[in-house]
Amino acid sequence: AAGCPLLIHCKNFHVVHFVIPRERDCQDVSQSLLKLSQPGMGSMHMFGLLVAKHEERIGWATVDLKMEYERMGLPNDLWEMTDLNKNYGICSTYPADLAVPSAASKATIVGSSKFRSRGRFPVLSYFYKQNNAAICRCSQPLSGFNARCMEDEQMLQDISKANPKSSFMYVVDTRPKLNAMANRAAGKGYENEDHYSNIRFQFVGIENIHVMRSSLQKLVEVCTAKSPTMSDFLTGLENSGWLRHIKAVMDAGLFLVKAVMEEKASVLVHCSDGWDRTAQVCSLAGILLDPFYRTIKGLMVLIEKEWISMGHKFTQRCGHLEGDPKEVSPIFTQFIECLWHLMEQFPCAFEFNERYLLEIHDHVYACQFGNFIGNCQKERVEMKLQEHTYSLWPFLLERKQEFLNPLYKSSINNEVLKPNTLPFNFKLWCGMYNRFDKGMHPRQSVLDCLLGLSQQKASEEEKMNELQKCNGLCPSTLHF
Repeated sequence: AAGCPLLIHCKNFHVVHFVIPRERDCQDVSQSLLKLSQPGMGSMHMFGLLVAKHEERIGWATVDLKMEYERMGLPNDLWEMTDLNKNYGICSTYPADLAVPSAASKATIVGSSKFRSRGRFPVLSYFYKQNNAAICRCSQPLSGFNARCMEDEQMLQDISKANPKSSFMYVVDTRPKLNAMANRAAGKGYENEDHYSNIRFQFVGIENIHVMRSSLQKLVEVCTAKSPTMSDFLTGLENSGWLRHIKAVMDAGLFLVKAVMEEKASVLVHCSDGWDRTAQVCSLAGILLDPFYRTIKGLMVLIEKEWISMGHKFTQRCGHLEGDPKEVSPIFTQFIECLWHLMEQFPCAFEFNERYLLEIHDHVYACQFGNFIGNCQKERVEMKLQEHTYSLWPFLLERKQEFLNPLYKSSINNEVLKPNTLPFNFKLWCGMYNRFDKGMHPRQSVLDCLLGLSQQKASEEEKMNELQKCNGLCPSTLHF
């Protein structure tokens, strides 16, 4: 068609093509879209939804993190809930309520926070009550080349002592070792094993947000290329490094599971600031260890606990507002993709299906609901999101039937998952990156076929039950 082409790349990987007759009009449309795509906070789409009086908080009560900690067995003799951060004075990016070792004093907590980047001191992520091992999270220490902090050392001792069955604990730095060493020059870095008793240090080598952003850009270029040869496609996929990064996150999560399960050791996880790679690894370990998180409601709870409340910077990482483009990175997208890879290996272990993952991912960027607005709980409280916006979770629960996995077997869902992370288990997620490709349609969806069969089975069983009831009510007409 004649005219000026306009290509729009959406954050959900939908590419829209327009042809506008006049070049000047095309430029005006392009500039308007760029301006509107990064609005001010008050003019965002989700603030345009009318929230009925007394209705707003109903939806937000769907996920209660206090109940989640109770489900994990807290408080107990080893761990307790604290409200020391209730005014966000100790750490502005942590939630008001946190789980810490019962032995940790206020002085220890405050002192540790002063020795950790952004004040993000060690807190509980997951308590494995079967053997008392714990997964904790924090940010990097401000150790430089040889600085130390007695309160921070005591904090790690308290975490270690909260697991009487193990004589040591792991400290897992999710960064490549060279990156962590470079941070020492800026007065940060990683724990000196000579200063901390009974710890074993482990680097797992997940790259930073800038590498991940570049990797995704290369992947999208491969997926949107017109008629690529097989050689070009495979070379482009390899050069993007995307699947290597997914594997690195999976390997890190698996390391935590083996430490907790096989060695019965507690683990402290951190990256630089403790809100990107740390969130990926801790939440993935939770999925592998706890079958509750593999349910529709459980995944909501996990995302609230490890991502939203613990300060993953959704506004910056997703580019919701005008800001530094270098802060944008697909950290949460990688977590969602890790779940899809797990579902491919364990098709009967998850209550939800691929459609559920895609729906959550789309709403992270759509801003139709308030859950993923803001960078931390403090910001959301200041914006009064629970008064002015709806929560996504009730909306998804109302559509639960759409998201059910027909292969799910709750009876065998008590197992800890240990995925095979050899390279041949990783592949391109076409359902995410090519789902809008016209060349893929019409196609038969295995999920739709299974859901259809499941619904047909339920319908036939209902008819059979009705017939049996009728048969029981009718007098016998047969005489022998």
